[in-house]
Order: sequence, then structure tokens, then C-alpha cells
Amino acid sequence: MAAKFSIKTTSSFFIDLCLTVILFFTLSCFSADPDPLQDICVADLNSTIHINGFPCKPEREVTSDDFFYSGLMNGASTANPEGFGLKLGDVTAFPGLNTQGLTVNRIDLAPGGIIPFHVHPRASEANFLLEGKLFFGFITTADVLYAKFMEPGELNIIPRGLVHFAANVGPGKAIVIAILNSQNPGIARIPNNLFNSTPTIPDYILAKNFRVDEKVIAIIKSKFAPNIN
Repeated sequence: MAAKFSIKTTSSFFIDLCLTVILFFTLSCFSADPDPLQDICVADLNSTIHINGFPCKPEREVTSDDFFYSGLMNGASTANPEGFGLKLGDVTAFPGLNTQGLTVNRIDLAPGGIIPFHVHPRASEANFLLEGKLFFGFITTADVLYAKFMEPGELNIIPRGLVHFAANVGPGKAIVIAILNSQNPGIARIPNNLFNSTPTIPDYILAKNFRVDEKVIAIIKSKFAPNIN
């Protein structure tokens, strides 16, 4: 039986988070990113030169603060149509991750909230449920669904590039720590890609794909415009 616990204090949250990062740090050993050629390479986010990543900040400008990040202390707002909030811990938010092949995100879901269908083109993903109850699944290229109800303390793995999703099926909020083996895993949200692209995909193409009338597609598109996230 899965271990059950609850998050009661900020301190306990960080204990769980630290254990999670330690548990998954081995994931970075199987990174989809190139191996580093130096001990540290804090990202210079202000550089205009981007060649498959970020250049290093001059080492004389590096400080201890570059290797510590408090951005996951509080969750992002869930006041949106999906009821889900994402706090990024990728290289763009945490420059010390540069060349380390690691991202740690926090996902908050309101009761009834969902993580929409999406893929990460550059990384595999491990998800550790800190709080709540989720129905979590992914779909293979053979159209096979692998899904399960997750309890606090449980972990899952999403293979690289596969469509996956989650739904909060518990009575309260849910918190997930998502660890990916890339400093910049990327995210493609399937509903937005299909119904809110720029320029838009013609209605008749979507209608043929989903085997519905074009009027149905127009209604769905209206739910996403203008750029509803």
C-alpha cells in the first residue's frame, strides 16, 4: 500500500521536495541534454547568442544564489479553465541548471482540475505526488493508455515525447513535483496546438480529423480565443 501523508507546514513541504530532488537526481545521469564540459555553467539569460542552449555567465559573476531557487515555495494560480497552475524550475527560471540536464517543476491542481494533454519533446518525466489524489496517464504511439489513480507518496514515469495528462479526483487540492531530464524540456499543449495556433488550422482539416461538423470545431475554437491558457 502506498504511504500516506499530508503537507502541513512550509518546512515539511521542503523536506519532501528535497527528498524528491535527491530521489530523482539520478534521472539527470540519463539526461537527454549534452554532457557538461565544465563543473558549472550558470546560464547567461541576457546573452543574444543561443546555440542549442545558453552560454555561461562569466565565472567571476557567479554567486551562491545562482544555485539556490525559491520559486517553488508557492503554487501558481489555478484560476483558469483547466484549474491547474505551473511553477517552472527550468533553466529560464533557475539559471544554475544550465548544462545539468535537469528541470524541477511544481504543479498545483484545484479540485476537479486537470493537467491538459501535452508532450515534452526533449525529456522523460517523473512525477511525485505530494498531496491529493490524481488520475494520471499517458498514451503510446500504439494508442495504448497506461493510467492509474495515484495517492500521496507515489511516483510515475512518462516516457519521452508521449502524450500525457492528469485529473484531480480528490476532494481537495493536489500538488505534484515533476522532474524532467532536460534543462529545457519544452511543452506542447495539444488542445492549444490544435485549436489556438497562429495562424489557425483550417476548420475543415480539424473537422475531418475529429469526424465532426465544422460548426463543432468553430465552437471549440471560440472557447480558446483569445489565447485562453
